[in-house]
Parts: sequence; structure tokens; C-alpha cells
Amino acid sequence: MADNVYDAIVVGSGISGGWAAKELTEKGLKVIMLERGENIEHVKDYVNATKGPWEFPHRGGRTQQMIKDYPVLKRDYPLNEVNLSYWTNEKDCPYVEVKRFDWYRGYHVGGRSLMWGRQSYRLSEMDFEANAKDGIAVDWPIRYKDIAPWYDHVEKFAGISGNKDGLPQLPDGQFLPPMEMNCVEKDVAARIKSHYKGERMMTIGRVANLTVAHNGRTACQYRNKCWLGCPFGAYFSTQSSTLPAAVATGNLTLRPYSIVSKILYDKDTKKATGVEVIDAQTNNTIEYKAKVVFLCASALNSTWALFNSATDIWPGGLGSSSGELGHNLMDHHFRCGASGRAEGYEDKYFFGRRANGIYIPRFRNLRGEKRDYIRGFGYQGGASRQGWRRDVAELSIGADLKEALTEPGDWTIGLGAFGETLPYHDNKISLDKNTKDKWGLPVLAIDCEIRDNEKKMRVDMMQDAKEMLEAAGIKDVNTYDNGYTMGMGIHEMGTARMGRDPKTSVLNMHNQVWDAKNVFVTDGACMVSAACQNPSLTYMALTARAADFAVSELKKGNL
Repeated sequence: MADNVYDAIVVGSGISGGWAAKELTEKGLKVIMLERGENIEHVKDYVNATKGPWEFPHRGGRTQQMIKDYPVLKRDYPLNEVNLSYWTNEKDCPYVEVKRFDWYRGYHVGGRSLMWGRQSYRLSEMDFEANAKDGIAVDWPIRYKDIAPWYDHVEKFAGISGNKDGLPQLPDGQFLPPMEMNCVEKDVAARIKSHYKGERMMTIGRVANLTVAHNGRTACQYRNKCWLGCPFGAYFSTQSSTLPAAVATGNLTLRPYSIVSKILYDKDTKKATGVEVIDAQTNNTIEYKAKVVFLCASALNSTWALFNSATDIWPGGLGSSSGELGHNLMDHHFRCGASGRAEGYEDKYFFGRRANGIYIPRFRNLRGEKRDYIRGFGYQGGASRQGWRRDVAELSIGADLKEALTEPGDWTIGLGAFGETLPYHDNKISLDKNTKDKWGLPVLAIDCEIRDNEKKMRVDMMQDAKEMLEAAGIKDVNTYDNGYTMGMGIHEMGTARMGRDPKTSVLNMHNQVWDAKNVFVTDGACMVSAACQNPSLTYMALTARAADFAVSELKKGNL
């Protein structure tokens, strides 16, 4: 565009940014999508997607050098050599941990839409009402009926496979045929349903993996290599889905290596005029102008951009007038549950490597029972037979070992809980101006932790899993708690919450920044509460809804 002027600027190219670009371009706007990292082109740049384990120097593991270079990523499973390039260079992009926070980031086109777990669940009416009923934080400014049509809209396009279960706490959606549970999962599900008289249910996960061809994309091949990029386009990502749709309009400009350092704000019109960008390769500064700005850089980075903007008017940054910008940071706490051994299935096996598991929707604090905590949790997991990786320390070498490794091991089943974290005001992020990144920009300081409510919930998260498995006939059931630190769920939420009142929230019901009505924040930053469901589907729906509203307001001359 002439003189770097567009109708709309989208900051970030992950799940939310891709949806913003698609919706805005399809409605006729000329859009530039700015991504701070490199471009990863669909199929061509999935360089490890078809490799076998033997084709990696360390069989897909991690080296001592990687452990040294990635002090945060090494804390959990993401650090490995098969998709190392998808994760952020921690030396170039540091942050300050006031309290430990495991921040796992991907700075490239597509963002974490290339690496996400793809579990796709709607929030329910009770989730949108929860804060008001419990008297904590602030009330959501919307209800389920406001977002339900947009859940429909994004599910139909993205392709979500799942089963309709008819549960009020987990609304059904527009699903492709579900993946199939294996024989152990089916039997355990039937026994749980019978034992609890339908009040607890095990179902197949609702997942953004196609089970049939959809929108020109191929069905899942059951390779379970989704985190490497899918050459078949069988799971939803920016690359496979929203970016091609936006490009097809002829209205999109994609600019990688573009770090948005601030939103440009006009105090007379009280609106943003565009953004300032640092070219990540040349360090040159560029300005882009637009009528509308969509911040979709992920919960923490979108808030970082607000912190760094309009500081001549608000010392705390654009959107800080309520005192809530940067506060109410949430995640999902997990890494606890139970597992055991299933007997009587020695003559059974399963097909392929299903890129999905089972799901047990929330059942606590739904029917008036009194626990020593509020809110609840769901379970993800599955059953499988142990393979050659099982413990073989007692076996001899040679023929005996080879023969043993050709036989599958015991059937086991595990349930891992994901619990809701409450929106505590003092779980927060701020700018640390004494620490700079590679480009001389101040970094985030993160100060948050779980509290008594979550710790009490974790007791039930383990014991309920054990109880259900034992009720289903599983043997040798053991609970586990592998420890959790905020950030590990990779579901950062809050820090620029929606609300009904500009005095207590950063955004209104349409995801507009109260202080600048042509700036929209539609990623995890906008969340008012976390629920216990995976949140990405909600980001998609909120983004599509906000984009529709923004275009309508532009046409009316209100922006």
C-alpha cells in the first residue's frame, strides 16, 4: 500500500492473528499482518515432518548444548531437536521471573498454532456467569448466547472432530465425525457412566484434527507428528487454514521480522493511528498507518505492546486507565492425576497413532455439592499398550531381548487433570526497563503463582481420577503430582481483561480498548476467567466476533 497505509493492522499471526486476518480481508479490508519472527511456509518449511527418529542425530532428544541455550524450555517436554527452531531464542528474548513462570513461546508465522495440542472446547453459560456468581474479579460482559454463533462459525471453518454429548457444562458444536476410542477406553467409559449414573462421562477429545477431507485439506493420517507441521493440512493452523483464506482475497500483506514496539496514539481523536515497527533483521524503524489495529500477539506480548504505548498520556501505557492492565494473569494447572493397568485385553491392539485422547468434562461444583474450593477441572488422557520403550532391565541381550521387544506390553490408562486458575489481581506482569532484549526493548517481569484454591483442587484432581479408574476395574492405580508452576499449561490468559466498566477492565464487550476504540485485543489477554477447558477455540470465536463488529463500525463511520 502507498505510504504504508492500510485499512487494518493485525499484530501477530498465531491462532488469533490468523483469524483476524481472514475475517477482515474477507470483508474487504486491506490488511497488513505483522509477525515478529520468520516466515514458515506451509508444507515447504516443515522440514522434519516426514523424518523417522533415526534421521535425527540424537533420535529426537536433547543435547547438553540445547539445555544450556534454553534454560526455560528445558524445564519440560518442549525441548527436543525435532522442532527446536519453532521455539523462541531465549537469549535474544529474555524475561524476568519475579516468581518462576515457564513461558514457552514461538516467534514465527503461525506462532503456536503450529505446536498447539488442538483440543477445542467451548466455554459454557456457567463459565461466563461464574465470576458474578462467586463474587470474584469482574463479570464477563458477554454470555454464551453472544458467542455461540461465532463458535459455530469458527468450528465449521477450522474443522473440529468430536462427539455430541449433550452436557450443559460442555456445549456441543459443529463437529466432524469423532475419532474412535480404543477398546479399553470404550469399556472404561461405559463403566464410569454406569457407576456414576451419567453424572461423569468419558468421551473422545474434541480436536482440531480432520477426520474427513474438509475445505481442501486432507484427513488426519494418524501419524501423531502434529508439532512438526502437517504436510497434509490435517490439523488447524494459520498456515493450513486462515492464512490461505486471507491470501486468496488479494487483500493481505504479510510482513515477517516485524516487531511492533508501540501503538501510535492520537490524544485529540483518542484513537490509534497505526503502529511503530522495528525490523528484526535490520533494526530499522518503520511506521504503518491504519484505521483499526488488532492486537493478537499472545496474552503477554499484546499487553507488552500496550504497556509500551501512549506513555506520555498514561504512564502505565495504553489501556492502563483502569489499573487492571497487566493484572489477573491465569493459566491452567495440571501435571497431576492417576494411572493404572488394564487386564484382559492382551489379544487387543489399536490402530495408528491417534493424535488425540479422551476427555472427561468437569463434574465438580456443578450440582450444589460443597467442596473446599470453587470451580473445577476436566481430564485428558488415554489408554495404550506399552511398546519396546518399557523397562527391559531384567532381560538378557541377544535373541531373548529381540523377541521380547516384538511383543507389546501391558495395557495402561492414565487421566491427567486440567484445573481452572482463578483471576487473582496480584498475579501480574509489568515492564522491567532495566532488562533489555536483543533490540534494546524493555522486557516483561512476571510475578504470579497458584493459591489455596488451586492447591485444594489438586487433591480432588488426583483422588477423583483414582476413584474413577478403580470403579472401572483398572488395577494397580497410582496417583501422581509432578508439580506445577504457572506457565506450564501454555495457556496464558488475562492481563487485559474484558469487562462492563472502564474503571475495572481494559476492554469492552467487543474487545475494544476502552481508551482507544479502534484498538481490539482478541487473544488470551482478553479473558476474564479461565474455566478449565482449553481456551484456543474461544480466542478464535472472540476474534471473528470482534472483526465483524469492527468492520460494521467502520462502515458506520464510528471508527
